Amino acid sequence: MPNTNPPIGILLMAYGGPDSLDDIEPYLLDIRGGRPTSPELVEEIRERYALIGGRSPLLELTRQQAQALEAQLNCPGEARYRVYVGMRHWQPRIKETVADMVEDGIEQAVTLVMAPHYSRMSTGAYFARLDEALDDLGADIVFTRIESWHDHPGLIAALEEKTIEALARYERDGTDALPKVIFSAHSLPTRILDWGDPYDAQLNETAGRVAERLDLPPDRWLFCYQSAGRSPEPWLGPQIEDVIVELAQAGEKRLLMAPIGFVCDHVEVLYDIDIEGRGLAEAHGARLERSESLNASPTFIAALADMVKSKTSNVKRET
Repeated sequence: MPNTNPPIGILLMAYGGPDSLDDIEPYLLDIRGGRPTSPELVEEIRERYALIGGRSPLLELTRQQAQALEAQLNCPGEARYRVYVGMRHWQPRIKETVADMVEDGIEQAVTLVMAPHYSRMSTGAYFARLDEALDDLGADIVFTRIESWHDHPGLIAALEEKTIEALARYERDGTDALPKVIFSAHSLPTRILDWGDPYDAQLNETAGRVAERLDLPPDRWLFCYQSAGRSPEPWLGPQIEDVIVELAQAGEKRLLMAPIGFVCDHVEVLYDIDIEGRGLAEAHGARLERSESLNASPTFIAALADMVKSKTSNVKRET
C-alpha cells in the first residue's frame, strides 16, 4: 500500500572520513579525484589519524547530530521528519543516502551541508553531488536547499556558549588576563575571491558576531585560516601556524582557538589544532586551549531545527 503521508526528509551532508587506518589510501584517492597520493603523504596522514584514535569520528558525530535533530523536530508519537546523513567522500555516500530516501518514499526534503559558510568550491560541490545523485537515480524528491547559515542567531549563540566554557578554563588558573581568542576555519585557494565567493566575508562576519556577543575588545581576537592544502597555488590566510608564532613572540602566552568553520570533531580539529597547534604554541612558550566543537550541542541542534522548520512551515501534508 503506498505511503500517502510520507515524512519530510532532512539530508545532512558532510565531508566524510576514513573508518580505519586501512582506509587512508583509498580515502585520499577519493578526495584527490582519483589522482594517486605519494607513499610519503599517505604515511603522514596515516600517522595523524593514528594519533587521534585510528579513524575519523566524523560519521559517528554527524549521525548523533542527525538523531538529536530528528528528536528535536518530531513531537512525541509523531514522525513528521526523518533525518538522513550522506557523505561527499566516504560511506554512506550522498547517492546511497538519496537512494535510501527514495526507498522510504520521501517526496519533499530539506538539505544542508554541515558547514555554515558557503563557497562554490566547497559547499557548492556537495549540492553538485546531490544533483548527480538525483539524475542518476531518476529521483523525484523535491529538495529545498539551505546554502549558508553563517549568521543564524542559534549558530552564533552555540559558538558563544562553547567559547565562554573555554574561557572559563583560563579563569581558573588564577590570572585575570584575557587570552587572545583566535577564530579559525579551513583555508581555500585565494582564487575563490576572484569569483566573488562569499566564503571569506561570511567567516569574518561570524567571527565578528561571536566576538561582539562575548564583548571581546578588538585587540583580543582575530580570525585566521588553518589546514591549507598542499597545492602550490596561494591559499587564504593568515595561516594559524604563522599566527601562533607571531602572537607568542609578541608576548601573547595565553591563546584560545575557536574553530568556527567546523561543527564536528575531526582531524582538522583533533590533530591540526589539538596536537600540532598546541605543540607549536608550547614550543614558543605559550599555552593554547580550544573551545569544544559544537557536535550535538543542544543549542546547536535547536538552531538546525529552527532552520529546517522555517523551510518546511508551508509544506502541506495529508491527514
